Amino acid sequence: MFQLTCVNVVRGRPFYGGASRKEESCGDGTVPEEALVPVGPLSPELCEGQGFPFRTLSGGLGSMTVATLPDVKAKLLEGKRGLVVGIANEQSIAWGCARAFRAFGAEVAVTYLNEKAKPHVQPLADLIEAPIFMPLDVEQPGQMEAVFERIALEWGRLDFVVHSIAYSPKEALRGRVVDVGRDGFLKTMDVSCWTFLRMAHLAEPLMTEGGSLFTMTYYGSQMVVKNYNIMGVAKAALESAVRYLAAELGPKGIRVHAISPGPLATRAASGIPEFDELLDRAKAKAPVHRLVTIEDVGVATAFLAHDATRLITGETLYIDGGYHIID
Repeated sequence: MFQLTCVNVVRGRPFYGGASRKEESCGDGTVPEEALVPVGPLSPELCEGQGFPFRTLSGGLGSMTVATLPDVKAKLLEGKRGLVVGIANEQSIAWGCARAFRAFGAEVAVTYLNEKAKPHVQPLADLIEAPIFMPLDVEQPGQMEAVFERIALEWGRLDFVVHSIAYSPKEALRGRVVDVGRDGFLKTMDVSCWTFLRMAHLAEPLMTEGGSLFTMTYYGSQMVVKNYNIMGVAKAALESAVRYLAAELGPKGIRVHAISPGPLATRAASGIPEFDELLDRAKAKAPVHRLVTIEDVGVATAFLAHDATRLITGETLYIDGGYHIID
């Protein structure tokens, strides 16, 4: 059985099941407030007392204790190798995906944005024993190609790619869509949409036995969501790109999906005004009356990488507790 119990550390304070959304720049693992139990600074003694598997990690930011990978008896993805792009810290959606893929037996290559981000990502890469750990700033010429060249050299093939990056300049994201300047529009589309196309292009020759390509989207691509603005336009383009890629790459056994989680308090989401209110509305509106966690997203994404789902492609998979079906 896949036990999803975990401990997230927010400013040195862990919470069962996720981070409190009242914390500024908190983690993706937001859950109903009644399920949050603050337990004080996380320590090996605390983990042992509560029965959590743990590991103390050391890096450029000092040491930290984190919950380790869940115990999964069926290594459903054993023998598969993939790349996860977009881990910024232990609250990232990309980290939820990387952790799930590794728990199911896959080898996972990991990237980090730059030297400033590296100390936050290095301990996580070590935790999942990432054999490839490289910088990737998609705005820097040649860095994306270097990652795929390294994969080709060391692995010779690739089974899955998770693209979990998006960006819009503040002046573009916080203004009206009708007022967005050309530079802001192009930057938003370049990072949030075109990079997925480029990764698919580079991954295609390595997926000699088929594979899966994943990107992250949001409900604001389909409906007007307050303050989501130009990012909603970019996500709509991204979802359309998923369908076209699925049609083009399907004959080679390459499946393509957009994963659409409900709102998560990620670092990227911190740029959206009134995001706490959005979380409140999502919890109230969703039929299950709870918010999604990075573990929910990770397990669902890993499921779609299994060979049993080989006839599912071109989809936008909503992981939002049914939020998107309610008017």
